[in-house]
Amino acid sequence: MSVPKKFSIGVDLGATTVKAGIVALNGTIPDQISADAKAKEGPRAVIQQISFVINELLGKSKISECIGIGIGAPGIISAIDGTVNHPPNFSEWIRVDVAKEIRKKFNIPVAIENDANCAAIAEARYGAGIEFKDFLFVIWGTGVGGGIIFNRKIYRGPKGGAGEIGHVSIDYNGRLCNCGNRGCIESYIGQKYLSHRTKEILLGSDRNSDENHLEKLVGGDFSKLEPAIISQAAEMGDPIAINVLEEAGDLLGCALASVMNVLDLDVAVIGGGISAAPAFVYEAIIKSLRARVLTSHKEHIRVIRAKLENTAGIVGAASLVM
Repeated sequence: MSVPKKFSIGVDLGATTVKAGIVALNGTIPDQISADAKAKEGPRAVIQQISFVINELLGKSKISECIGIGIGAPGIISAIDGTVNHPPNFSEWIRVDVAKEIRKKFNIPVAIENDANCAAIAEARYGAGIEFKDFLFVIWGTGVGGGIIFNRKIYRGPKGGAGEIGHVSIDYNGRLCNCGNRGCIESYIGQKYLSHRTKEILLGSDRNSDENHLEKLVGGDFSKLEPAIISQAAEMGDPIAINVLEEAGDLLGCALASVMNVLDLDVAVIGGGISAAPAFVYEAIIKSLRARVLTSHKEHIRVIRAKLENTAGIVGAASLVM
């Protein structure tokens, strides 16, 4: 695809990879690139990697035609000064002003936002949320995150930390989460736990059963028990995989009910790697939600699969400067 005459650059910063794309005003991505994020090497190394991917994209276009650069980053983005604070799996990050450093280097407008909020913005403007003024966006993958869309705009909260859905507690005396709290939904349905839970049940089951598709799919190597494999086995009729995913859907519905009751929302859009799970998982989420939301919400509840998949972060980041 050719580079549009007017575009912005969206940068999606993750703990392992930094992705960037040229994004047209209609939300399409004619070109994108990725590189190692170097998250363990400190802020300077990460900023160099962000600069590298931007440089690579600008080398294929004219900087005069670039409206600006938007960056989606993990962690809390200060609503006061735009600094990035304590992103998970990044070393030595305390109040790092990424936007300022990129702005100095390229001398064009730069905006920064939490990565989950960026994905929520993308779904609101171009994806599954386009028909709704208000909705809850959930990223379900390695962990659980989210963004809140009110009146078609992202709600950040006074300090920039709104939308941390993964740390809604579903059991006050439950599993210890990395955040220090107990019972956080992320510690029950995040990728690591789903893999561990599946292995645990599998080892205690009849592993010679004809319905044991899980073990066949991973060739006996349980380290390969990732959500995509679990979903595949569930679609083949594996009862353990079905049970694990149904349980996860039920628990997610429980957490979402608390959030949606408080925020008076009827619609949840589910994105992230595990959002590709089979339809029965969504049915479990909806059933759990309807059992727990206020009576006035029950008939209006909708849970929708996100549309933009792994491009939402780039598109949402680019939208910050459009």
